[in-house]
Amino acid sequence: MAAMKPRTGDGPLEVTKEGRGIIMRVPLEGGGRLVVELNATEASELSEALSAVAS
Repeated sequence: MAAMKPRTGDGPLEVTKEGRGIIMRVPLEGGGRLVVELNATEASELSEALSAVAS
């Protein structure tokens, strides 16, 4: 039987460029990660939207 490992998706927010896409990994409460693939236009729009609410 395989050993049960705790789901520790905790860690920092990560954003990497892979090929033509931008991959964003967001840690979630309760474990796990949300993985989102964006193109350059979507990343720019997300940046603008976050800047608007964070200031």
